[in-house]
Amino acid sequence: MQVKCVICDQVEDIEENSLQAKRLRNRRIHMYLCDSCYERVGENTTKRHETGNFRLYREKKKTNELI
Repeated sequence: MQVKCVICDQVEDIEENSLQAKRLRNRRIHMYLCDSCYERVGENTTKRHETGNFRLYREKKKTNELI
């Protein structure tokens, strides 16, 4: 299966039966990143985490309070 990196537009071949190929086929929202872009994004993310200014804003859980 041919896939294209969303950052650098590099075209690569991955196995047709791999888990990654299945995710890309069945869930269109999943995007493919080549190995070099994936590592670069991971390194930059860890650098931001180490600064202490990086926060993930997650949705707060709603509690069911009955009065």
